[in-house]
Amino acid sequence: MRFRKAAVGLAAALSCAAGSQAALAAGPENLFGLGPGKLSLGAGIDYSSGDYGTSTTTDITSVMLTGRYDTDMWAFKLTLPYLYISGGTGVIPGIGEVTNRNPRGRGRNAATGTTAAEGSASGWGDLVAAATYHTYYDQSSAFGVDLTGKIKLGTANADKGLGTGANDYGFNVDAFKGYGRYTLFGGVGYSVLGSSQYIQLNNVLNANVGGSYKLDEANSLGLVYFAQERASSSGHPQSDLTAFYTHKIDRTWKAQAYVLKGFADGSPDWAVGANAAYAF
Repeated sequence: MRFRKAAVGLAAALSCAAGSQAALAAGPENLFGLGPGKLSLGAGIDYSSGDYGTSTTTDITSVMLTGRYDTDMWAFKLTLPYLYISGGTGVIPGIGEVTNRNPRGRGRNAATGTTAAEGSASGWGDLVAAATYHTYYDQSSAFGVDLTGKIKLGTANADKGLGTGANDYGFNVDAFKGYGRYTLFGGVGYSVLGSSQYIQLNNVLNANVGGSYKLDEANSLGLVYFAQERASSSGHPQSDLTAFYTHKIDRTWKAQAYVLKGFADGSPDWAVGANAAYAF
């Protein structure tokens, strides 16, 4: 079960593609599974920068609060970010470039009808709830499959361009296979992205593949590649690679750091982040 919990954290958690800005991910999943009956609370910070296919660079800082509860067969998680964004007025965190017709949107003046190319805003982002069911695990082959459902509630201020104002729903299937110190993992998912009267979005497919290496009992590192279809007619597909390092500080504290490189206009050009959590 110990190996299973570590692999679950890689396959199911990283299916959101670490710092990829995937629509249903408020940021990278923080940790490996902490064991059955464990409640953990965490915090993290993510900074990304990219032009998203526009002539303007957009910088996004996300300070994330997380709560997670693990049982033998389930893992439940809540994520709520506080966002700081500066750059293109058509860029929505987690989505990328969109056609936003909101007259009160970031960088817009509803009274005069003028629109600037750049703007800044801050505030709470969308609340994301996820539940993962550990569907199958074979101890002898170290192979497992997880099913994850996600709901993103449109709690972010749409007038500030911090979100779309609509709810999103997603589903992922992730598998992992252990080979001694190595773990290979991958998955596919589908997201139903909610549209508003000002922003029209498409439903999207996504996929991830990666691997990790356990250096010792306390440390591991790995890579994960993420790709997703474009979420809007004016947007672009996502494609990025994340390198991550995870450290188990002691029996109750764990931490992770990562760097990301984007390969498509739907992803940031680069991102860095770190997070930690405490298990009760």
